[in-house]
Amino acid sequence: MTDDEKHQPGNQSHPGDITRRDFAALLVGAGIAATVTSTAAADIGIEMVETDVEIKTPDGTCDAEFIHPKSLSKAGSYPGVLIWPDAFGLRPSMRTIGRNIAAEGYSVLVPNPFYRVSKAPFTDASKFNFQNPDDVAKLKPLMASVNAPGNAEKDATAYVAFLDAQKEVNQAKKIGTQGYCMGGALVMRTAAALPDRIGAGASFHGGGLVTDKPDSPHLLAPKIKARMYFGIASNDDERQPDAKVKLKEVFAAAKVVAEIEVYPAQHGWCVPDMPVRDGVPIYNKVEAERAWGKLVALYRAALA
Repeated sequence: MTDDEKHQPGNQSHPGDITRRDFAALLVGAGIAATVTSTAAADIGIEMVETDVEIKTPDGTCDAEFIHPKSLSKAGSYPGVLIWPDAFGLRPSMRTIGRNIAAEGYSVLVPNPFYRVSKAPFTDASKFNFQNPDDVAKLKPLMASVNAPGNAEKDATAYVAFLDAQKEVNQAKKIGTQGYCMGGALVMRTAAALPDRIGAGASFHGGGLVTDKPDSPHLLAPKIKARMYFGIASNDDERQPDAKVKLKEVFAAAKVVAEIEVYPAQHGWCVPDMPVRDGVPIYNKVEAERAWGKLVALYRAALA
């Protein structure tokens, strides 16, 4: 599978998620701040506040979702987290991921990375056919819009500035960023562009992390100060077995703490709305929950 072929959130899918997501989306679409309880937060009685927001960037206006616990922390606010979606963009599954990490005690921004092309959502990931050239072709201009030279860095700067301007974000704490599929490389670009602000970065089934081009994300390691985590899908590792080796080498040379693991799961295993491929579900609940545990541990250690 190519970089644009797989995506999944490191979360859990539960009956009733769809109803709450759709209800929140309706309110958000009307420009209303919606107070909802996420499935993860419900277990511990945490109310989430979800707000549809617009962020000015050098290239336009990005539609995004801002999510945070309703109640204030002892410090009055929470560390910020930026989520980079996969090639299917901002949609219910990514909002669910945002709610679930917010429930861990963070103020979370989930942007539409393709705002230069159109507002979200773009497609139903669960009905996407990776074997259909027409379906795959629809993703290419979307991905190109954020992957054009310099665009990710400009966007990351605007997104972090937005987070830092919110009263629910504790500016004394570092910001975390996580990404799925194409979002993995965007996490690295974010951490390199804002090294003094980003304290943790996590890539799950990241695409294009190591290439033979001079702008390969792995070459940014010397500019990164954040603690990093890379969860690699088994089929990605089979296709490019030297990628994990090169990642280890560059981060070791840069003296940056980075944990790299290969999961017995397919590219996109973390995101519940991934389609079935060759009769087999891409989403792997057990491995997605393990990856989620790694993410939470990373943020607790690096954003404290």
